[in-house]
Amino acid sequence: MNDYGELIAPDTIRFERLLPGPIERVWGFLVDSEKRGRWLCSGVTELRVGGHVEMHFHNAGLSNKPDIAPPEKYKDMPEHMHFSGTVTACKPPHLLSHSWDFEGESSEVTYELTERDDQIVLVLTHRRISSREELVSVGGGWHTHLEILVDVITGKEPQPFWKRHTVFEAEYEKRLGAK
Repeated sequence: MNDYGELIAPDTIRFERLLPGPIERVWGFLVDSEKRGRWLCSGVTELRVGGHVEMHFHNAGLSNKPDIAPPEKYKDMPEHMHFSGTVTACKPPHLLSHSWDFEGESSEVTYELTERDDQIVLVLTHRRISSREELVSVGGGWHTHLEILVDVITGKEPQPFWKRHTVFEAEYEKRLGAK
């Protein structure tokens, strides 16, 4: 299993992570506001097709360790960001897809969970990403958030978001190259 996201279409990046089970525990980290807020963003998810998804991000609050300031390209981004989406597929505890509506654009994120012995394979696919530059940003962002998820779900203190994101975004820049 490769830690780095894989470009599977010009506008789609896919990640895989192996997490400790059981599947219901991992599902909780995708749909429970408090648990999801520890690695990605908080907010209510209505678990039905057409349901509302709230996303309240506070990346600087995901770790208790000291962080760096956001990089220059993100300096105007508010510390607390709020946006929403709509559930497009939901089959608990195996599948959740929802739109990711941000700044007038709508992409889609799919989380798929599969049991493998006592572990869970999480496949995260983000589709309809608008540009190569955005793919680099999304790649670095998901890689960082998934690293934090692994830490949280295994009981470790996560590394600071911006410190890690800066490293991963630079790596995705090399791997994907922004146009």
